[in-house]
Amino acid sequence: MYDLIIIGSGPAGLSAAVYGKRAGLDLLVIEENPMSGGQVLNTYEVDNYLGMPGMNGFDMGMKFKEHADTAGAQFQTAHVAEIIDEGHKKIVKIADGTSFEARTLILATGAQHKLLGASGEETYKGKGVSYCATCDGAFFRKKDVAVVGGGDVAVEDAIYLSRMCSKVYLIHRRDSLRAAKGLQDKLKMCENVEVLWDRTVQDIYGSDVVEGVKLSHVKEKTEENLAVEGVFIAVGMHPNTEAFRGIVSCDEQGYVMAGEDCATQTPGIFAAGDLRTKQVRQIVTAVADGACAVASVERYLTAQK
Repeated sequence: MYDLIIIGSGPAGLSAAVYGKRAGLDLLVIEENPMSGGQVLNTYEVDNYLGMPGMNGFDMGMKFKEHADTAGAQFQTAHVAEIIDEGHKKIVKIADGTSFEARTLILATGAQHKLLGASGEETYKGKGVSYCATCDGAFFRKKDVAVVGGGDVAVEDAIYLSRMCSKVYLIHRRDSLRAAKGLQDKLKMCENVEVLWDRTVQDIYGSDVVEGVKLSHVKEKTEENLAVEGVFIAVGMHPNTEAFRGIVSCDEQGYVMAGEDCATQTPGIFAAGDLRTKQVRQIVTAVADGACAVASVERYLTAQK
């Protein structure tokens, strides 16, 4: 039986692995994907992580993984199908039927991109519809594209795409952006970016690939077609907590309810990173959560002796 099983290998999970090994815990990291790092791997540039300005997201993810490897963390690539809480013993069942046991768990599975819900979205996934500008932007070099959203990620995507695309339309359903002021200032400097205010995407259309989007004007109640070859959707995140919702308490949006100590309402189970209820979801807060969660794990294990 392990002292600790960490489910997820983004910044929160990898941070927890480093702190857990430094605390002398016998631990296992179970990761959904064969490459550790989480969302940061798909980030073109990270400019707000202390001491690493302008860091490429993929390189940062690799450094985090290297640190965990150096600390001696053990990894298992698998899909977690079920968690069983037996008090002082937690059972993690993976898709192939194998089970792992631990005294404590840290849930660090993060969140995933929300769907837009427009007609044609499913049809054109991978055929012009993308949820990752840094992953797919190069395919649209010198083409006209649209970014849908108004938060930090949407604005970052628009700025990134402006460097390679002929024209970038930022489509937002409101008349102001939610993104940080610094990002908005950078956006205004991009001469080939045009913000289309008060509009929603009703339909994504084309033949074999995307050829355009049908927009609805929220205030004027009119419709218009916009010719683009790529649609990058950045309308928020959805927590990856489906496998845990019968074990830990979640809010209405599905985020695990846990405070700054990362302790859930279920003894011995902790939540770190983007999947937990918190005000700010950034790499730095995910890394901090990993450290806090391990400190709480140590206190819990000490109390059980």
